[in-house]
Amino acid sequence: MGKLMVIDGLDGCGKSTQLQMLDAALSAAGISYRQISFPDYEQPSSALVKMYLGGELGGSPAAVNAYAASSFYAVDRYASYTCFWQEDYTAGVPIVAARYTTSNAIHQMTKCPESEWDSFLTWLEEYEYGKLGLPRPDRVLFLDMPLEISQSLLEKRYDGDAAKKDIHERDTAYLQSCRSAALYAAEKLGWTVISCASDGQPLKPETIHQQVLGCFEDMMR
Repeated sequence: MGKLMVIDGLDGCGKSTQLQMLDAALSAAGISYRQISFPDYEQPSSALVKMYLGGELGGSPAAVNAYAASSFYAVDRYASYTCFWQEDYTAGVPIVAARYTTSNAIHQMTKCPESEWDSFLTWLEEYEYGKLGLPRPDRVLFLDMPLEISQSLLEKRYDGDAAKKDIHERDTAYLQSCRSAALYAAEKLGWTVISCASDGQPLKPETIHQQVLGCFEDMMR
Protein backbone atom coordinates (compact mmCIF):
# COMPACT_ATOMS: atom_id res chain seq x y z
CA MET A 1 0.00 0.00 0.00
CA GLY A 2 0.98 3.62 -0.40
CA LYS A 3 1.34 6.25 2.28
CA LEU A 4 -1.38 8.80 3.02
CA MET A 5 -0.73 12.20 4.58
CA VAL A 6 -3.59 14.57 5.38
CA ILE A 7 -3.31 18.34 5.67
CA ASP A 8 -6.33 19.77 7.47
CA GLY A 9 -7.36 22.95 9.24
CA LEU A 10 -10.05 25.58 9.43
CA ASP A 11 -10.87 27.63 6.33
CA GLY A 12 -8.31 30.38 5.83
CA CYS A 13 -5.48 28.55 7.60
CA GLY A 14 -3.32 28.35 4.47
CA LYS A 15 -3.92 24.78 3.30
CA SER A 16 -3.89 25.70 -0.39
CA THR A 17 -0.62 27.61 -0.07
CA GLN A 18 1.04 24.73 1.76
CA LEU A 19 -0.19 22.18 -0.79
CA GLN A 20 1.22 24.30 -3.62
CA MET A 21 4.58 24.66 -1.86
CA LEU A 22 4.75 20.96 -1.07
CA ASP A 23 3.94 20.11 -4.69
CA ALA A 24 6.74 22.38 -5.92
CA ALA A 25 9.23 20.86 -3.49
CA LEU A 26 8.34 17.26 -4.30
CA SER A 27 8.32 17.94 -8.05
CA ALA A 28 11.75 19.58 -7.83
CA ALA A 29 13.03 16.53 -5.95
CA GLY A 30 11.60 14.17 -8.58
CA ILE A 31 9.25 12.53 -6.08
CA SER A 32 6.14 11.02 -7.66
CA TYR A 33 2.98 11.35 -5.60
CA ARG A 34 -0.72 12.18 -5.97
CA GLN A 35 -2.59 15.11 -4.46
CA ILE A 36 -6.33 14.90 -3.73
CA SER A 37 -8.81 17.31 -2.14
CA PHE A 38 -12.15 17.09 -0.34
CA PRO A 39 -14.98 17.80 -0.81
CA ASP A 40 -14.67 16.84 -4.49
CA TYR A 41 -16.90 19.61 -5.79
CA GLU A 42 -16.35 18.64 -9.43
CA GLN A 43 -18.09 15.30 -8.91
CA PRO A 44 -21.80 14.51 -8.34
CA SER A 45 -20.85 12.68 -5.12
CA SER A 46 -20.56 16.08 -3.41
CA ALA A 47 -24.18 17.05 -4.09
CA LEU A 48 -25.36 16.64 -0.48
CA VAL A 49 -22.29 18.50 0.80
CA LYS A 50 -23.13 21.42 -1.48
CA MET A 51 -26.74 21.43 -0.28
CA TYR A 52 -25.60 21.38 3.34
CA LEU A 53 -22.98 24.12 3.03
CA GLY A 54 -25.30 26.22 0.89
CA GLY A 55 -27.93 26.22 3.63
CA GLU A 56 -30.53 24.23 1.68
CA LEU A 57 -30.88 21.77 4.58
CA GLY A 58 -30.96 24.51 7.21
CA GLY A 59 -29.41 27.93 7.70
CA SER A 60 -26.81 26.96 10.31
CA PRO A 61 -24.37 24.07 10.88
CA ALA A 62 -26.52 22.83 13.78
CA ALA A 63 -29.48 22.27 11.44
CA VAL A 64 -27.94 18.96 10.31
CA ASN A 65 -26.79 16.60 13.05
CA ALA A 66 -23.20 15.37 13.28
CA TYR A 67 -23.91 11.87 11.99
CA ALA A 68 -25.97 12.91 8.97
CA ALA A 69 -23.50 15.62 7.90
CA SER A 70 -20.57 13.24 8.43
CA SER A 71 -22.25 10.78 6.09
CA PHE A 72 -22.53 13.41 3.34
CA TYR A 73 -18.77 13.94 3.39
CA ALA A 74 -17.94 10.26 3.88
CA VAL A 75 -19.90 9.21 0.78
CA ASP A 76 -18.04 11.81 -1.28
CA ARG A 77 -14.71 10.39 -0.07
CA TYR A 78 -15.82 6.82 -0.76
CA ALA A 79 -16.74 7.69 -4.34
CA SER A 80 -13.46 9.54 -4.86
CA TYR A 81 -11.39 6.66 -3.49
CA THR A 82 -13.22 4.01 -5.48
CA CYS A 83 -13.26 5.90 -8.78
CA PHE A 84 -10.04 7.89 -8.82
CA TRP A 85 -7.19 7.03 -6.47
CA GLN A 86 -7.59 3.54 -5.04
CA GLU A 87 -5.44 2.04 -7.80
CA ASP A 88 -2.58 4.47 -7.17
CA TYR A 89 -2.78 3.98 -3.41
CA THR A 90 -2.70 0.18 -3.60
CA ALA A 91 0.19 0.41 -6.08
CA GLY A 92 2.28 2.27 -3.50
CA VAL A 93 1.93 5.85 -4.74
CA PRO A 94 2.14 8.38 -1.86
CA ILE A 95 -1.08 10.38 -1.45
CA VAL A 96 -1.43 13.87 0.04
CA ALA A 97 -5.00 14.87 0.88
CA ALA A 98 -6.37 18.34 1.52
CA ARG A 99 -8.94 17.46 4.17
CA TYR A 100 -10.10 13.90 4.70
CA THR A 101 -12.02 11.85 7.28
CA THR A 102 -10.34 14.15 9.81
CA SER A 103 -12.61 17.01 8.74
CA ASN A 104 -15.61 15.23 10.22
CA ALA A 105 -13.84 15.21 13.59
CA ILE A 106 -13.07 18.90 13.25
CA HIS A 107 -16.38 20.19 11.89
CA GLN A 108 -19.02 17.71 13.01
CA MET A 109 -17.91 16.47 16.43
CA THR A 110 -18.50 19.92 17.89
CA LYS A 111 -22.25 19.38 17.36
CA CYS A 112 -22.14 16.66 20.03
CA PRO A 113 -21.86 17.32 23.78
CA GLU A 114 -18.23 17.07 24.90
CA SER A 115 -19.15 14.02 26.98
CA GLU A 116 -19.89 12.24 23.67
CA TRP A 117 -16.73 13.27 21.79
CA ASP A 118 -14.88 10.02 22.48
CA SER A 119 -17.81 7.91 21.31
CA PHE A 120 -18.16 10.07 18.19
CA LEU A 121 -14.49 9.57 17.31
CA THR A 122 -14.88 5.83 17.82
CA TRP A 123 -17.97 5.78 15.58
CA LEU A 124 -16.24 7.91 12.94
CA GLU A 125 -13.21 5.63 12.68
CA GLU A 126 -15.30 2.47 12.62
CA TYR A 127 -17.61 3.96 9.97
CA GLU A 128 -15.12 5.48 7.54
CA TYR A 129 -12.15 3.12 7.92
CA GLY A 130 -14.06 0.00 8.92
CA LYS A 131 -17.45 -0.01 7.23
CA LEU A 132 -16.55 2.09 4.16
CA GLY A 133 -13.02 0.72 3.86
CA LEU A 134 -11.28 4.07 3.36
CA PRO A 135 -7.52 4.07 3.98
CA ARG A 136 -6.38 5.19 7.41
CA PRO A 137 -3.92 8.13 7.21
CA ASP A 138 -0.29 7.57 8.10
CA ARG A 139 0.13 11.22 9.12
CA VAL A 140 -2.36 13.98 9.86
CA LEU A 141 -1.25 17.61 10.04
CA PHE A 142 -3.57 20.18 11.58
CA LEU A 143 -2.64 23.73 10.55
CA ASP A 144 -3.59 25.75 13.61
CA MET A 145 -4.26 29.36 12.65
CA PRO A 146 -5.95 31.71 15.17
CA LEU A 147 -9.52 32.38 14.12
CA GLU A 148 -9.14 36.15 13.88
CA ILE A 149 -6.31 35.73 11.37
CA SER A 150 -8.03 33.04 9.31
CA GLN A 151 -11.18 35.17 9.14
CA SER A 152 -9.15 38.11 7.86
CA LEU A 153 -7.63 35.89 5.17
CA LEU A 154 -11.10 34.67 4.19
CA GLU A 155 -12.28 38.28 3.81
CA LYS A 156 -9.48 38.84 1.31
CA ARG A 157 -10.37 35.63 -0.53
CA TYR A 158 -13.95 36.81 -1.00
CA ASP A 159 -13.08 40.49 -1.59
CA GLY A 160 -15.01 41.45 1.53
CA ASP A 161 -18.26 39.92 0.30
CA ALA A 162 -19.57 37.99 3.33
CA ALA A 163 -22.42 36.58 1.24
CA LYS A 164 -19.90 34.29 -0.48
CA LYS A 165 -19.18 32.46 2.77
CA ASP A 166 -20.83 29.09 3.41
CA ILE A 167 -22.71 28.29 6.62
CA HIS A 168 -19.47 27.14 8.30
CA GLU A 169 -17.36 30.13 7.31
CA ARG A 170 -19.87 32.76 8.44
CA ASP A 171 -20.42 31.28 11.94
CA THR A 172 -17.40 32.34 14.00
CA ALA A 173 -18.67 30.81 17.27
CA TYR A 174 -19.05 27.48 15.48
CA LEU A 175 -15.54 27.78 14.01
CA GLN A 176 -14.07 28.50 17.44
CA SER A 177 -15.71 25.32 18.69
CA CYS A 178 -14.29 23.46 15.70
CA ARG A 179 -10.78 24.53 16.68
CA SER A 180 -11.35 23.12 20.17
CA ALA A 181 -12.65 19.88 18.66
CA ALA A 182 -9.65 19.68 16.35
CA LEU A 183 -7.14 20.07 19.17
CA TYR A 184 -9.01 17.45 21.19
CA ALA A 185 -9.00 15.02 18.27
CA ALA A 186 -5.32 15.76 17.61
CA GLU A 187 -4.41 14.72 21.15
CA LYS A 188 -6.62 11.63 21.08
CA LEU A 189 -5.64 10.42 17.62
CA GLY A 190 -2.00 11.46 17.42
CA TRP A 191 -2.21 14.23 14.85
CA THR A 192 0.64 16.70 14.38
CA VAL A 193 -0.41 20.25 15.25
CA ILE A 194 1.51 22.91 13.32
CA SER A 195 1.17 26.40 14.75
CA CYS A 196 0.71 28.91 11.93
CA ALA A 197 1.01 32.13 13.91
CA SER A 198 3.12 33.75 16.60
CA ASP A 199 2.31 36.79 18.74
CA GLY A 200 -0.90 37.38 16.80
CA GLN A 201 0.80 37.40 13.41
CA PRO A 202 0.78 34.65 10.77
CA LEU A 203 4.08 32.86 10.26
CA LYS A 204 5.76 33.08 6.89
CA PRO A 205 4.47 30.32 4.57
CA GLU A 206 8.06 29.16 4.08
CA THR A 207 8.42 28.53 7.81
CA ILE A 208 5.28 26.40 7.90
CA HIS A 209 6.33 24.64 4.68
CA GLN A 210 9.52 23.36 6.26
CA GLN A 211 7.49 21.61 8.95
CA VAL A 212 5.04 20.18 6.41
CA LEU A 213 7.84 18.92 4.18
CA GLY A 214 9.63 17.42 7.18
CA CYS A 215 6.49 15.49 8.13
CA PHE A 216 6.16 14.11 4.60
CA GLU A 217 9.80 13.04 4.56
CA ASP A 218 9.44 11.42 7.98
CA MET A 219 6.37 9.50 6.80
CA MET A 220 8.24 8.14 3.79
CA ARG A 221 11.17 6.79 5.81
